[in-house]
Amino acid sequence: MKPLSKYIDHTILKATATKADIIQLCQEAIQHQFFSVCVNSCYVSLAKAELKDSDVKVCSVIGFPLGAMSTIAKVEETKQALKDGADEIDMVLNIGLLKSKAFETVFEDIKAVKKVMPYNTLKVILETCYLNNQEINEASKLAIKAKAEFIKTSTGFGTSGATIEAVTIMKEAINNGTTKIKASGGIRDTDTALQYINLGVDRIGTSNGIAIVTGNASGDKNY
Repeated sequence: MKPLSKYIDHTILKATATKADIIQLCQEAIQHQFFSVCVNSCYVSLAKAELKDSDVKVCSVIGFPLGAMSTIAKVEETKQALKDGADEIDMVLNIGLLKSKAFETVFEDIKAVKKVMPYNTLKVILETCYLNNQEINEASKLAIKAKAEFIKTSTGFGTSGATIEAVTIMKEAINNGTTKIKASGGIRDTDTALQYINLGVDRIGTSNGIAIVTGNASGDKNY
């Protein structure tokens, strides 16, 4: 097992996040040697500048948090985030179209984003709290088919975050041996993080990364 800190995408995605919040996030990520910071796309260039002398990656969310934007909008946001220095992209799957059983459209939406970032890591957020077990399985398979490197549980802005049940279904859907899982939403302490890692999760999205790696109380951070 790699160091616990290297599982963490240190995250701040709330609408009220300021420049000072992003700078602090980056400083914390450097101090605790987290894998990446995860920010909204408008802050990618700021995060990249703050992390320029470190090994910490920059992850940008795309189509966040609803996933209901046009494919063109997601593609253009991705292009700009990459231009600004993003190393990884976490895009939200089109949940409504998935629930409409428009599976080919959902697939093409993901594929279009991956096409403009062939050499960067793409994580597809399924938002499992809104999906039944069959839909979680279908969403996972569509993301895998579109060659996403990760499938991710949640935005943290839905009705709930990661669950063991959802991750288990996602894991069962992976048949290529290469797609990884990111669990996010509600993972706030060391024991919970380890529970997901032991289940096979390769990355954890959280605003409580410091609490996870130090064992200290997480305060009021809820992602």
